[in-house]
Amino acid sequence: MSREPANRYARLRAERPELFRNEPGGIEILSDPAAVAAAGGVLYQDPYVLLVRDPVRFPDGREGTYIRSMSAAPEPGCVVLPLLGDRIVLIEQYRHATRSWQWELPRGFGTRGLTGEENAAKELDEEIGARVRELIPLGELHPDSGMTGDRVLLFAARIDGIGRLAESEAIRSSLTLPFAEAEAMIADGRVTDGFTIAAMTRARLAGLTA
Repeated sequence: MSREPANRYARLRAERPELFRNEPGGIEILSDPAAVAAAGGVLYQDPYVLLVRDPVRFPDGREGTYIRSMSAAPEPGCVVLPLLGDRIVLIEQYRHATRSWQWELPRGFGTRGLTGEENAAKELDEEIGARVRELIPLGELHPDSGMTGDRVLLFAARIDGIGRLAESEAIRSSLTLPFAEAEAMIADGRVTDGFTIAAMTRARLAGLTA
């Protein structure tokens, strides 16, 4: 059996120790090399995603494994709510995972070497051709705390207009609409994307809705 998955796991643990911290009363990640090798270690890796199976000890003393995913880059991803005057911008993007078109906000993986703010500005430029006039932090979220170790930064961004949509990323159209109409799309099920719902909720709580 190849030891490369366990070796990659050891390198990941050294590079990103925050992903392997143990807290009292929680699920303990074991560090014994034999346990790591038996569990699997780093099962899959590409430029965007890591899939890891950890050896763990549960609070009742049982030992087992737990699988989780995380972004390949340590920098957090971002979701950006574009504010165009008293309206917001949604994009219609095809998502391979769901095999469907989704109304959602621009977003992206973390980018090595970029701050969250720089990454947010990059995503808006790439996806809707917009330049940021003012960027407003809306906090962070864990998109799926049961499966992924990622955190994602939420922003609102005041912009002056939108340009060319990123057709290469399967974005085919955009909507510029009042915040209340976008909330109606959430209420009736036209918007189901969790990132979009979260960012819009944070924006409302921050008093940014028109």
